[in-house]
Amino acid sequence: MISNWLSAALARRNIHYGWVMVAVTFLTALISAGTVGAPGVFIVPLQKEFGWTTAEISSALSIRFILFGLMAPFAAALMNRYGLRNVTLSALLIVVSGLVASLAMTKVWHLMLLWGVVIGLGTGMTALVLGATIAARWFMARRGLVVGILTASVATGQLAFLPLLASLTDAYGWRLALTLVCVMLGVAAFAVLMVMRDRPSDVGLRPFGDERTEPLPAPPPNNMPIMAAALGTLRDASKSGVFWILFATFFICGASTNGLVQVHLIPMCLDFGIPQVEAASLLAAMGIFDFVGTIASGWLSDRYDNRWLLFWYYGLRGLSLLFLPFTDFSFYGLSVFAMFYGLDWIATVPPTVRLTAQRFGPERANLVFGWIFAGHQLGAGVAAFGAGLSRTVLQTYLPAFFVAGALCVVAALIVLAIARPPKPVTA
Repeated sequence: MISNWLSAALARRNIHYGWVMVAVTFLTALISAGTVGAPGVFIVPLQKEFGWTTAEISSALSIRFILFGLMAPFAAALMNRYGLRNVTLSALLIVVSGLVASLAMTKVWHLMLLWGVVIGLGTGMTALVLGATIAARWFMARRGLVVGILTASVATGQLAFLPLLASLTDAYGWRLALTLVCVMLGVAAFAVLMVMRDRPSDVGLRPFGDERTEPLPAPPPNNMPIMAAALGTLRDASKSGVFWILFATFFICGASTNGLVQVHLIPMCLDFGIPQVEAASLLAAMGIFDFVGTIASGWLSDRYDNRWLLFWYYGLRGLSLLFLPFTDFSFYGLSVFAMFYGLDWIATVPPTVRLTAQRFGPERANLVFGWIFAGHQLGAGVAAFGAGLSRTVLQTYLPAFFVAGALCVVAALIVLAIARPPKPVTA
C-alpha cells in the first residue's frame, strides 16, 4: 500500500507519518473550506440571474451554517466508529454531488436544498472536528501547533480562493467557478484515498512525541450508536458551566466571522462602490493574516493562559468590527481592518480546543468540542440571515456589524468567568 511505503520512506529520513496526515488534512480542509466560503462571491450573480433577494439567499446559507455546526458532534462519533478516511471520503462525495446538482438549479428551494441542506451536511461531516481528531490521535507533542495549522487551513481556505472565484465569475459566470470547486474537491478526495489512515498503528507507529518503540495496539471495535455517543456527551457536558461559557463565546465567534464577514462583506463593499474582485482580494488578504495569526495562536496556547488569550482575541475583534463602518471604505482604512481582523479571524480555536481538553479530558474532547462548534455555526447562521434581513429591510449592513462588534466585547468579558485550572501538586 502507498501509505506503508511512504511511512517506511519517511522513517528513513526520521520524519513521522503524522506530518503526512497533517498535510493531507490541510489540503482537504483548505479546499472544503473554499466550498463553504464560495457563496459569498455568488450572491450578486444569483440575484441578477434569478431575481432572488438577499434575505432569500441568506436563508439558504443560514441553513448550511447551522447544519455545518450541528453535524460536528455526530461527525466525531462517526469518525470514532467508521474511521477518518471513510467519513472524509463520504463527506467529499456528498459535497460534490450537491454542487454538481446546483449547476442546474432554477428555484430558490433548489438553493435551500442543495446549498443549505446537502452541502451543510457534507461539510459538517469533517469541519474543525477532523483537525482536532488528527491532533489528538497522531500527536502527543506539538498538539497546539497542529491544531493551529489545521484551523488556519479552514479559515484560509474560506478566503484564499475568493479572488480566483470572483474573477472567473465576472468573466465566465458563476457556473464555471463552481465547476472549478468540484474539480478541486476531486483532487482532495484522491489524496485522502491514497494516504489518509485512521491511527498511527495502521502504519506501525506510535503518536508523534511518544518515545516508546512498539506500535500501539488496535483499539477495540466501537459499536456505540452514533446518536447515543453524541447526545450522551451533550447531556454530560451541559452540566458544566465551562461548557456553556465556551458554547456562548463560540456562538459569538461564528456570528462575527463566517456568518457576517465571510458572507456579506463582498456585497457590502459593492454597496460602497468597491468592485467584487477587489472586495474578494480584501478577504484573501484577511486569509493570509489569519494563517499567521492562527498558527501563532496555537503556539501561544501551549504556553500561556488560554482564558486571557481568548479575552484579547474577542476584544480586539470587537473593536475592529466597530471600527469598520468608520473607515469610509477607503483603501487605507480597509487595509488596516483586514490586517487586525485577519490576524484574529479564527485564532480563538486553539485556546478553545485546549480549554475543552483540559476540562473534559482527551477521550471526549472531540465530541464535546463538536457541540461547542455547533454553537459557532448556530451563531454563523443567525448572523448570515440577520445581516441579509438588515440589507433587505434597512438597505444597509452596518447595524449587523455594530451588533457583532458589541457581542465580541461581551464574549471577551464572560470568558474570564472560567476558573483557572488547578496547578498540579508537587510531591
